[in-house]
Amino acid sequence: MPLDASPLLSASVAALLTLPFAGFLVLLLTHRRIAGALAILLTSIGLAVSIVVAMNVAEQPMLIQTNWATLSGSSFGISFQVDALTALMLILVHFVALLVQLYSLSYLHDEPKLGRYFAYLQLFVGAMLGIVLAGNLLVLYAFWELVGLASYLLIGFYTDRPAAGQAAKKAFLMNRVGDIGFLIGIFLTYYYFNTLELISLTAPNSGEIPSTALGLCLFMGCVGKSAQFPLLTWLPDAMEGPTPVSALLHAATMVAAGIFLLARIHPLLSPDALVVITVVGTITTLWGGYSAVFQTDIKKVLAFSTVSQLGLMVAAMGTGNVSGAMFHLLTHAFFKAGLFLSAGAVIHAVHTQDMRHMGGLRKALPTTFIAYTVCAAALSGLPFFSGFLSKEAILGEAFHWSSAQNDGLSYLVPVLLLLSSGVTAFYMVRQWRLVFFGDYRNDVVPLSQAHEPDWLMRGPVLILAVLSVWFWFALNPLSAHSSWFFKLFPATEGQNFWWLAPVSIGLVLIGGWLGFRMREPHSQRSYVRLSVEYGFLDTMYHYVFINPIRKLATLLNHADQRVIDRAVNGAGISTVTLAYLASGLDRFVIDGFVNGLAWCISRLGRITRSVQNGLVQSYITAAVVGLLLILWWLL
Repeated sequence: MPLDASPLLSASVAALLTLPFAGFLVLLLTHRRIAGALAILLTSIGLAVSIVVAMNVAEQPMLIQTNWATLSGSSFGISFQVDALTALMLILVHFVALLVQLYSLSYLHDEPKLGRYFAYLQLFVGAMLGIVLAGNLLVLYAFWELVGLASYLLIGFYTDRPAAGQAAKKAFLMNRVGDIGFLIGIFLTYYYFNTLELISLTAPNSGEIPSTALGLCLFMGCVGKSAQFPLLTWLPDAMEGPTPVSALLHAATMVAAGIFLLARIHPLLSPDALVVITVVGTITTLWGGYSAVFQTDIKKVLAFSTVSQLGLMVAAMGTGNVSGAMFHLLTHAFFKAGLFLSAGAVIHAVHTQDMRHMGGLRKALPTTFIAYTVCAAALSGLPFFSGFLSKEAILGEAFHWSSAQNDGLSYLVPVLLLLSSGVTAFYMVRQWRLVFFGDYRNDVVPLSQAHEPDWLMRGPVLILAVLSVWFWFALNPLSAHSSWFFKLFPATEGQNFWWLAPVSIGLVLIGGWLGFRMREPHSQRSYVRLSVEYGFLDTMYHYVFINPIRKLATLLNHADQRVIDRAVNGAGISTVTLAYLASGLDRFVIDGFVNGLAWCISRLGRITRSVQNGLVQSYITAAVVGLLLILWWLL
């Protein structure tokens, strides 16, 4: 049974939601010189409050709720839920946001719109905290949309760059596709269960069999926000935003919102829905991994790596491994944010994102090189790093899940996920080689001018690199089962596959060796274009959706101009012409007849009046004329 929150917890939740939104409004009006310091202060206070919340979390979820509206006898409330998962995500969001803001002070020190930048970051943090704290689907959806707005503003922050505006619109629209499905899922949830409260919906004894359609509609929200197949092409384009934004939104928080959603609604997912989720996650893992292989933009490699790792988490959710997916979300947040911030240091040094114009930077940027190497090793899944632990937790449970199925086809899922580890090592070592090894290939910035950034940038990168080492998560570097994480979030005990770790390590080493030794192929090779162009997904969207919609819009525009506008203009001209004709008829016919009749009567009156002049001769003459007329009429 859920517990009512204590006054301390209620005040803490209120402070967590108030601080970033108040900061957003204040920072919009704050001078750029103090905007960064104020934003860091607000986020630091939020981190401290999050730690207080984590220290006061009970075993049972605690609720803060109030009524909001009553429609047709149905009451809709606003509720917030605090449990161990909430506390973990609160600390993670605040911690990564704090490091990103510290990094941004130096990275964007010449940015004239710095106040607006930090204001948007606060808006995003507040929206993300709302998702984490939401106690029902209605509240979660409200903050879900607010995260989409904040990401749109941050991706398109450089308003003078057309590519940034296009990327922001693309991210916003593709997220709307997923959000429509999510909203339909919320409606179906209320239809089936007559409630939107997460506590009631996920109760073990709810007694309701979840609908597959309901689960897949709710999953659509994750497909959009977490860049799953087929809605994955917005994420690499979103790299047009500032690099610190990439680290925050697309490594640790925004894209993780979909995984958090699946963790919250997992009991609502039917077995058939879970199979679909597993397949989508597996496809995304491979699609994102291969799309990263031949990219030349340093940030796009990391972006597709994020897509691939999110697919791995979604596949874990599909196999029922909620704890393993959340564990990988936690470890991924640190090493991927570290990679993005390290990439920012490289870009800051050589003023380009094209890896073909880098090389030989390990001596010029020794601190960045070490941090990048550690984080890349964690992402690749090498032993003694956090990524190895979380990946093994996912892969082991995936093999256990496939062994429990009735068909051998299910083994494709863990085998493909295992092979993706080798692909990850391949493209990460290739990137590592292009950036830090070989000859320096930049003709614009001499190697002598490339240097490490200041400690405001190096400090967060080193912290994230240190947090990518295994001992923060488990004492045993080769097994995650003893980790403190799985004591907080227990996982089902599966089979122990003794061969899994050696095979995984072997694939990583082989992939890394191939990535280091590979010679760069010609960019027009079909397999290279397949990678660089995201598997031609955007091309397919252009042919199947964008071009037909544009043609339909053009057709409707022509129909509007040639048919509707002509009909309206013709009706207008006809109406004016009829008005002129009616006016002429009124003036010359109706008015003419009336005026003529009046003139005749007036004239007759004057003639008649002239007879009545008092002269006897006139009267005799009138009488004679009248008599003659009567005789003429009678005869």
